[in-house]
Amino acid sequence: MKMFRQRATGRINVTSYDSKPYDDAGAFTIAEANILEEFAGDLMGIGSARFIIVNEAEGAAQFTGMERFLGKLGDRSGSFILQNSGALRDGVLHSTWRVIAGSGTDELVGLRGEGGCDTNGYSLEYWFE
Repeated sequence: MKMFRQRATGRINVTSYDSKPYDDAGAFTIAEANILEEFAGDLMGIGSARFIIVNEAEGAAQFTGMERFLGKLGDRSGSFILQNSGALRDGVLHSTWRVIAGSGTDELVGLRGEGGCDTNGYSLEYWFE
């Protein structure tokens, strides 16, 4: 059975960023960051993320983590979890997202998807199983 795929787009505003290094030996620092975000566009709501970040000596960073989104996707309400990995180089962000299967709640039960975020905003291709 072919799933009907849709595309959500919009922007994200970081409202809180708290980072604490826990390994700063050598040229790379490993930190844990807790981030709160506001989503606007086809995703309307808040995100709460926890990342492990590797900060490189020249200022670039690589990260991976999990984020719970709570709000609306189109006309459906609920929450889901995104696996989020990416990099920040020369002020340019690029991340890749994957919806964790089975993490959707309420009207978002069965949600699947993949996408990402860059300096132009986010994009999520999604479907329901």
